[in-house]
Amino acid sequence: MSRIRRAFDLDADAVAIDAALSADPVLAPLVTAAPGIRIAGSFDPVEALFRTLVGQQISVAAARTALGRLVADLGDGVFPSVEAIATHGREVLRGPVSRIEAIVGVAEALADGSLVLDIGMPLAEFRAALLAQRGIGPWTADYLAMRALGAPDVLPVDDLVIRQSAAALGIAGDRAGLVRAARSWSPWRSYAALHLWRARPARTVPRRA
Repeated sequence: MSRIRRAFDLDADAVAIDAALSADPVLAPLVTAAPGIRIAGSFDPVEALFRTLVGQQISVAAARTALGRLVADLGDGVFPSVEAIATHGREVLRGPVSRIEAIVGVAEALADGSLVLDIGMPLAEFRAALLAQRGIGPWTADYLAMRALGAPDVLPVDDLVIRQSAAALGIAGDRAGLVRAARSWSPWRSYAALHLWRARPARTVPRRA
């Protein structure tokens, strides 16, 4: 039951979050349009990590195809183990060699215990463990902190769609400016991120950066 509540963010105080974010006149219309927004969590932080890594910088359709191939070839109908990805990932994954090596490298680190991810980890420790891995940058660490930990106060300021939405709304679209503007949204910056993703301009580049 606790895993289900965490995955669907059922313990979030939506009324308090909406009230806090609505204090910003720029965010207020977004909150009114989508009240009670919640973080879509994950039951397995490791699976969420690989889904994120495989899906980076490609379309949703291409990510779905790549993940389907990974499950079919290595998982026997379920998401494959880190050992399977570490051993056979190079045979199944497609794309730039650097990206494949990064994914397999993360699988190897998880398999040998040098990388440990747990939903009970403090946010700073979780981010540091991810950022220590080759091929994982701040966007991935922040996104996983939201999805795997349910962290309520993370704003992926390197996200292109968030920056574009912020700029379109009159908020600073550069990294430093967005960091400053977002300070007033704490401790609910993850929910502000969800609203900014939802408010993305009609034409945007892929969000993963």
